[in-house]
Parts: sequence; structure tokens; C-alpha cells
Amino acid sequence: MPPRQIDGSRVRAVRRGKDLHQRELAVMVGVSAPTVARWENGQDFPKGEKLPAIAAALGQRLDVLFPHEGPPDLQLLRCDAGLSVAEAAAVIGTSRVPVSNAESGRRRLSDAYVQPLARAYGVTEDELLAAQDCSFGLRPRASRSEQEATPRTLGEKINFLLRYGYGAQASPSEREIARLVNAHAGVAAVTAEDIAVLRAGDTTEVSDIVRAGLAHALQVDVAILGDDAELNPAARQLLEAIRFIGSIDRGQILGLAARGNDEGLSVEMMASMNKVVGELKHKLPEVQDEE
Repeated sequence: MPPRQIDGSRVRAVRRGKDLHQRELAVMVGVSAPTVARWENGQDFPKGEKLPAIAAALGQRLDVLFPHEGPPDLQLLRCDAGLSVAEAAAVIGTSRVPVSNAESGRRRLSDAYVQPLARAYGVTEDELLAAQDCSFGLRPRASRSEQEATPRTLGEKINFLLRYGYGAQASPSEREIARLVNAHAGVAAVTAEDIAVLRAGDTTEVSDIVRAGLAHALQVDVAILGDDAELNPAARQLLEAIRFIGSIDRGQILGLAARGNDEGLSVEMMASMNKVVGELKHKLPEVQDEE
């Protein structure tokens, strides 16, 4: 499966919103119309190196249409450059083995391969080496800009909550979100395609009823989902708390299983984290019991 999240129904919704037929999208990305149909029906996944072409054909940002968790690894860099394993191997004049071994965490790239691959992937050598660390299970610390980035628009906030707000649980699909919004509103206010359009950022205009329904569906206060140029301190604290808890759940807090540190986090660090969790727990979305 490609290293990015793929929702075929969302691809269909965005395609229809652009008034494109399956055969037209197929021609733009170099596949057959039945292949596109299988993607949209969830019967198959596009190859990772096809995702940039699909996003470009649909006029969407790659990270919005096909999000991914955590920092990039080597496979993600290659796919985002639109290259197959064979094409990446051709760049460094070898068989597929060195590229496959590095991506699967079996053997690191030779120093001679770093510069040409970085150039082919459109990244710096440091970024390529950081991605290689990820492929070998070493998670780099988030950059300052990543730590400070806070969602502003309604679509960005929906994506943020779906990415960080559900921990080990599966986040709701666009169809499920639409169902919850409509149940809260008492009318058929939105469709799954409307939710896809919101998430893609093609529109930020929604009625108060829909905004309240989204808050209900995503289990946050409706004030969080305003299109604020500047978030108030309480809203920012909540979103950062959700990001923090989500990072713990996904194992992205450094030290939990750091190489050369068999003991993991210190007692003092665990106590500090537990204190933060305890103070913020009442502000986080409650986990709904399964019926």
C-alpha cells in the first residue's frame, strides 16, 4: 500500500467537483478508466508514485488529498517525486536492490548514492538522510515550524482533528461525518462530497447549522471551528493538546524506544507528561463507547 492515506470516495468526490470523467483522469495520470474506477471503489490502490499526478490532475495539494502521518521516509520521498523503485535505481545506476533495502530498513544507502537521489527527489542531502533514519525506525524531532504550525481555516481544522484527535481509533470517514452532521441538524444539510470539498479547502463557507454539526461530529466546541485569523489562547491550547496526545499515541515522542536507551523515558519525564495529560484530559474529545 502507498505511504499516504488514500480514500477512493474522496478522490471520486473531488473529481466530480472538477467535472472530470474517470476516463479523463485516467488519461491525465497514464492509466485506464477501469483502474480509476477500482481506486474510487476501494478495490485497489494507486501506486505511490502516481499520487502526485492524481493530485495535480485534480488541482489539489498532495498533502490535503493524500495525507500522511509523521515525518517522511525514503519511500514517501521517492513516491512524492513521482518515481518508481526502478526509476530511482536508474538514477544511481544500480539494480533495484539498494533502493529497496534502504526503504525497508535493511541496509543504508551508500554515500555515493545520497547526492544523486536527493537531487532526483527534490530534497536536500540532510532531508534525504533524515528520511533514511525514518525508514530505519528512528524518528527525527519535529522542526520549530512544524511545532508552531496551527490550523486556521475550517478545512485545515477538520483535517487536523481527524489526524490527531482519535488516537488508536479509526477517525470517521467523510460519509460518517456527513451522517453525524445531518443527524445533529435534523435535516439533510451536507453530503460526503461536501465534506470532501471542505477538507480540500475548495470552500470555507458553511451555515451555522453545518458548523455546529461538524463540532458535534468531531467532538469539539463549535468555537474551535471558526475561520479565525488568530486563534484565542484556549483554542490554541486545545489543538496543541490534541496534537500532543496524538503524537504520544503514534509513538512520535522521542525516547519511548530510543536506540541505546533501554529504559525509555525517565520517571520524571513520565510524571511531567502524565501531569499535562491530566490537566488537559477534560478538554479533549471524549471517546464514544462502541454500541
